[in-house]
Amino acid sequence: VQLQASGGGLVQAGGSLRLSCAASGSIFSNYNMGWYRQASGKQRELVARITSGGTTNYADSVKGRFTISRDNAKKTVDLQMNSLKPEDAAVYYCRADLMRYSYWGQGTLVTVSS
Repeated sequence: VQLQASGGGLVQAGGSLRLSCAASGSIFSNYNMGWYRQASGKQRELVARITSGGTTNYADSVKGRFTISRDNAKKTVDLQMNSLKPEDAAVYYCRADLMRYSYWGQGTLVTVSS
């Protein structure tokens, strides 16, 4: 599967952004999908994940502010980010997992100004 992330940009603290990840391939609905981020000088971390069955989980730091969703017909997974904070600034990546295989998309940069 190939993944194409989009939607990053510059936003003021307190603002919102919506990231989208478009997938190719015919079995998108079978994949567990996730959004990860990597801030400068830090390790990549899980932000939010949605399973093939629609179960979601979030990093504690984004709970109540971010929402992950998927559209299997469109083969997309979105991340709605509200109430953004400067510490949310990072390169955001989407990832697809199926059994022991993982696929990464290219990152999209989110910058949050204070």
